[in-house]
Amino acid sequence: MEKLDLYRCEICGNLVEVIIPGGGELVCCGEPMHHIEGKNKEEMSMEKHLPVFVKNDDNKSIVRVGKELHPMDEGHYIMFIETISEDKKDAHLHYLSPGDKPEMILEEKFGKVLAREFCNLHGLWEGESD
Repeated sequence: MEKLDLYRCEICGNLVEVIIPGGGELVCCGEPMHHIEGKNKEEMSMEKHLPVFVKNDDNKSIVRVGKELHPMDEGHYIMFIETISEDKKDAHLHYLSPGDKPEMILEEKFGKVLAREFCNLHGLWEGESD
């Protein structure tokens, strides 16, 4: 178990992020929670899930989900976008709701950044800045 790892309960759907790793096992609903690995290779049917880094009209860096934006419907949407610095000293979480634009403005630049997003249907996806 490492700092900022994600774990999910297969029974109730709770999603937990490790803030400070310790010993022991994460348990929910009486069962061990499962470590979630982010997908980072585009699959033919999942072209709208990879986080990508782009500049907006104000020349600010943003993370958007998909080269073509991911749908944000009631039944299929991005629940959050998170950015993590390479040294894991800075992490920023941006929650989203159906109807929101699946983007996150990066207020600060911390060198190389990992972005991850969680789709309510297709799980965790990751992408890195250049």
